[in-house]
Amino acid sequence: MDVLGAARGAALAGLLAGATPAVGLAQAAPTEPATITAPTESTLTGGGGAGAGGRVVRILRDARVRPVLSLLVPGTGQLASGQERGLVYLVVEVWTLGRAVALDRRGRRNAARYRELAYQVARSPFSTLRRDGPFTYYETMERFVESGVYDRATGPDFVPESDTTTFNGSVWLLARRTYFTNPDSLPALDSPQYLSAVAFYRARATPGEFRWSWRDARLEQDVFRQIIRASDEAFRDATNYFGALVINHLVSAVDALISSRGGGARIPAAPAISVGPEAVFMAWRVGF
Repeated sequence: MDVLGAARGAALAGLLAGATPAVGLAQAAPTEPATITAPTESTLTGGGGAGAGGRVVRILRDARVRPVLSLLVPGTGQLASGQERGLVYLVVEVWTLGRAVALDRRGRRNAARYRELAYQVARSPFSTLRRDGPFTYYETMERFVESGVYDRATGPDFVPESDTTTFNGSVWLLARRTYFTNPDSLPALDSPQYLSAVAFYRARATPGEFRWSWRDARLEQDVFRQIIRASDEAFRDATNYFGALVINHLVSAVDALISSRGGGARIPAAPAISVGPEAVFMAWRVGF
């Protein structure tokens, strides 16, 4: 009989009989019970910050979130899903925004220039206190050499300007044609027709503090007109570029929405951009 088998049999018989195993038998050394702990998020991700970052990445890659991302910042929804054309939307956004801001600044600089020129040349002889008027006031300064006086009377009575070559005179002529039966014949000064015409004139004529005259400065008036046109064009072009920004946001969001739903839209590598003297044109061709 095998010696090792006999020893195992004797040990088993002793255990069944309640006896203590022989000291000579080899016994395994007792060990501490193993402690099993559940893995934590920090263990899996290498730190709490990495776990938060992982959640952010999962949110950004969510198909329902990508259209919103592209609506806020064009191209980010596409980039979050690994689509390189997102760079096109992003580049168009940065370039268009830069152009819009630059044109807006140019328009503001020119607006400050024509206001300063108008005051120094045409307005300062009549008023030492500068107050800038609305844009319609400066448009009127383009068309008329002089504003004319507001009240020609030296006493308590009110007498509108009668020189029709001036702006105030043209306003008084329009008031007479509107309310008088005969614009060349004045009714009684206390009549409803005359009082209505005077109220019309007061509401539209240029008051004394805004009086102007380009009478001896026609060259400066031409420069004034040119600066106003330059300012208008800059503001108009800036508005067009800001409109292009809105379109870029919408197109990028729609592209991200179609891609997230697996519509199979084929978006070109770059939009077609055409910049004209008064507008910017951006075209996307989408095939399905």
